[in-house]
Amino acid sequence: MFRLSQFMREINNPTPIRRGNPPGPVVIWNLIRRCNLNCKHCYSLSADTDFPGELTTAEVYEVMADLKAFQVPVLILSGGEPLLRPDIFEISKRAKDQGFYVGLSSNGALIDQHKADQIAGIGYDYVGISLDGIGAVHDQFRRVEGAFDASLKGIRLLKERGVKVGIRFTMTEHNVVSLLELLELFERENIDKFYLSHLVYAGRGNHYREDDAVHRTTRDAMARIFERSWSFVEPGPNQNLDKEFVTGNNDADGVYFLDWVKRNHPDSLDHIAAKLDAWGGNSSGVNVANIDNLGNVHPDTMWWHHDLGNVKARPFSEIWPDRSDPIMDGLKQNPRQITGRCSTCSYFNICGGNTRVRALQMNDDPWGEDPACYLSNAEIAGDWKGNEHVVAAE
Repeated sequence: MFRLSQFMREINNPTPIRRGNPPGPVVIWNLIRRCNLNCKHCYSLSADTDFPGELTTAEVYEVMADLKAFQVPVLILSGGEPLLRPDIFEISKRAKDQGFYVGLSSNGALIDQHKADQIAGIGYDYVGISLDGIGAVHDQFRRVEGAFDASLKGIRLLKERGVKVGIRFTMTEHNVVSLLELLELFERENIDKFYLSHLVYAGRGNHYREDDAVHRTTRDAMARIFERSWSFVEPGPNQNLDKEFVTGNNDADGVYFLDWVKRNHPDSLDHIAAKLDAWGGNSSGVNVANIDNLGNVHPDTMWWHHDLGNVKARPFSEIWPDRSDPIMDGLKQNPRQITGRCSTCSYFNICGGNTRVRALQMNDDPWGEDPACYLSNAEIAGDWKGNEHVVAAE
């Protein structure tokens, strides 16, 4: 995850450079696969049906104790739709009582007055609601009429109760037209966080990136996100340092941001470059982990086809550091050994080779270049022209 607002705040208020990994990974935990919706881009292929073999409450508690002992700092409780799990609030309360930072990842459509009261009562550190567009655009992606209205109602109920709420937008060529409207909704509804997630799929890696419509769309979207994020960071009447913009699943965003800093805040360039170097880009298999509904452990949520072990048979604390698996061994190498354009990139230290599962999907090689890198060959060689950011007219 690229915490854009955090880096932007460094422009006005620089802080010391800190290196090193956290004591344990952030764990995204898919507690249930069942979902009330049927989204087109669902990585877990969820459906409104029961999936046998999911962890019992007792098994969840046992795993949670192991995660705590392993110094995991953050649990993101996800699904499917986690609110469909009858014990979700008992699990959440136990996680909070044990001192985890606890996030809830929901589609929001099931959040009524009672559910909102329960969520507020737990004291989640953050609740993320997925939106794929406005109105019919969202409903089309979710394949349920009225899904957008239900999710927006859930957001409003949570905001009324003082819950920190964010919206997650998974951007594709089919819904990017909704980006500006979603940013306006973000401001109008006083939402706390905006998370732009790049879609993890094959991409257009065999095309020239300068002429690729998909890559141009990504660049334009990122330029818009940069502008909107900075509007809350720059000193002035609109400043709100509590607003957060983050992106995920394309670590080239960090490099693209460095160019934005170079052109707009050159005095901060060296500091931001050092901060980005300390961040290091993609951390799948290192600082980000996933446990699916059956207890299988994966390098992150996009690696469901690759199991590292199962927490019913072996503790997470033993599975995660084990490098006998060739994928995990490769992910934990520093630097990672990536081929193609990535091997010659001047900014490899910032993005870390980007998303490995996308390289695997495109070229059947987890250590090949990421086809969704939207930077040109000249740019990764350090030859920025200074006019690459083009934002469509309002």
